[in-house]
Amino acid sequence: MITSARQLADWEQKYKLALARAAAQIVVCAGPGCAASGSKAVYERLKEELMRRGSHVTVDYLLENGTPSTSGVVALESGCQGFCQKGPLVRVEPEGILYTKVQPEDVPELLDAVLQGTVLERLLYHDPSTGQVYTNEKDIPFYRDQIRIALQNCGAIDPEDIRAYIARGGYQGLARALAMDSSAVIAELEQAHLRGRGGGGFPAARKWAIAAAQEGPEKYLICNGDEGDPGAFMDRSIMEGDPHSVIEGMVIAGYAIGASQGFIYVRAEYPLAVQRMQKAVRAANEWGLLGENILDSGFAFQIAIKQGAGAFVCGEETALIASIEGQRGMPRPKPPFPSVAGLWKKPTVINNVETLANVPRVLRQGAQWFRKVGTSASPGTKTFALAGDVANTGLIEVPMGLSIRDIVYKIGGGLRSGGELKAVQIGGPSGGCLPSELLDIPLDFDSLQGVGAMIGSGGLVVMGQNTCMVEVARFFMQFIQAESCGKCVFCREGTLQMLEILEKITKGHGTLADLDSLTELGQAIKLGSLCGLGKSAPNPVLSTLEHFRSEYIAHIVEKRCPAGQCQALRRYTIDPGRCRGCSRCVRTCPAEAIAGTAGRPYVIDQTKCLRCGACVDSCKFQAIEVTA
Repeated sequence: MITSARQLADWEQKYKLALARAAAQIVVCAGPGCAASGSKAVYERLKEELMRRGSHVTVDYLLENGTPSTSGVVALESGCQGFCQKGPLVRVEPEGILYTKVQPEDVPELLDAVLQGTVLERLLYHDPSTGQVYTNEKDIPFYRDQIRIALQNCGAIDPEDIRAYIARGGYQGLARALAMDSSAVIAELEQAHLRGRGGGGFPAARKWAIAAAQEGPEKYLICNGDEGDPGAFMDRSIMEGDPHSVIEGMVIAGYAIGASQGFIYVRAEYPLAVQRMQKAVRAANEWGLLGENILDSGFAFQIAIKQGAGAFVCGEETALIASIEGQRGMPRPKPPFPSVAGLWKKPTVINNVETLANVPRVLRQGAQWFRKVGTSASPGTKTFALAGDVANTGLIEVPMGLSIRDIVYKIGGGLRSGGELKAVQIGGPSGGCLPSELLDIPLDFDSLQGVGAMIGSGGLVVMGQNTCMVEVARFFMQFIQAESCGKCVFCREGTLQMLEILEKITKGHGTLADLDSLTELGQAIKLGSLCGLGKSAPNPVLSTLEHFRSEYIAHIVEKRCPAGQCQALRRYTIDPGRCRGCSRCVRTCPAEAIAGTAGRPYVIDQTKCLRCGACVDSCKFQAIEVTA
């Protein structure tokens, strides 16, 4: 049980000194990307090999024994280390050596290098563009331009050990906050100008101040962990890799607004995040950092975890509130805003995971420290899930204001295909598609809004020249339409009509009048929809119409997909010079669209062809040609 800031500081030093007694710490990434690549097997093999050699020591052993262990190695599993493309990742501390694509069979040789104080070069990162070999994580181009604030502990600590969090300054921000007046805490956040990381960038302090000003003792604090964007895993990684940062941020927010109860709303599809948050809440209670009289301040705060059923609309704050209340997750009209009348009609502040993870650092190191990073209007950093046709995919955190070009070509290493970039989709289904001409735009809330896009929760998908932008718009519209709660006509019916038009265009049946209809529908949906989901639903379509209109025209006028991706617009023909007349394609074709005489070149009837590609798969002589 910890009851003072002094005890926190004592534990911080105690844990650090304990780790220093080990010969090394080997940290295996257990984030979702590395786990999918087999990092669990690497970790188990590591423990087995350490035990076989008599070199395995635990943190508990080091805490209880004051003598250094010259051959003892601590093996830890961490949250996401970020460089998912090169997983499984293994880092050796305190040197900061990063090994990539480690397999269980590599463990004995890796351990030899650790115990001998050498480096296993074959597992280091080799830059494919320059051939340079990097020993330390901080020197690798993927990490070099990153600044980790929200992700400072992800990939660095055991997320299930509260002592590891305390050892990195954990709960010191809470201790400072509880020594201040609650209004001073809000003032500190206002000076930092921390803007919400879950969407439009609304100032967090303004939400807190509105709720704090409401009369009555019953108020609530909600952490929005309902991360629903396809391909986004920023909040998930924080909950899995650094759950106590979220808890600490919630307790500080609760103290600032006068709430005694908080809720973490996390989708059930994140079972490890749910498990880690539950364990962290229990540990915080046991250590006196949740519950009654926290740090002997007289302040009491408790946290409950609510699992969502995976509805994308529940990322919208009023729909999320309805879900916690046991109702169907559907948005409510605003005003009143949740800060005035939210959960059970009581003042409620809702911040997303990343926003709350920033709060402890702001309180611990001050508003001016936070403002040194980023831009004046958008201070701090932003996490992104970097995906798509990029060489280095993964979880990144960069200063606000860094350009898209720097992210794609410096951190991302350029396009995986080696070709030219066509577009970047930013902000998920609610965002927009930006062309290569806008690569130098700074990534901050206001700059992106000026070009019809938004940061959103932080999805960033890189697209090469083989991407069909009409199909991209159709994909996101299909997702949005399926996730619409159906409460308002504009979103329910408008997105359906837009989807039907897009499907018609990708199948070669569109007309030029359809482009006007898409624009008209999109504008109407933005104006008439009830919640943020509906208001932003047309963004992928409207942005692709603005920046890639020529691709729409090619689909409509020329009946051609320039990227060659729309199956209905592909043309299958047989090269008579290569065809041997073996009739394999004839027997395979489900539509009986191929005719001819055995031993002579066959011909495909375009009126019957289904564009299924079965003939291509069956031909041994590569005689089937596919053209866009």
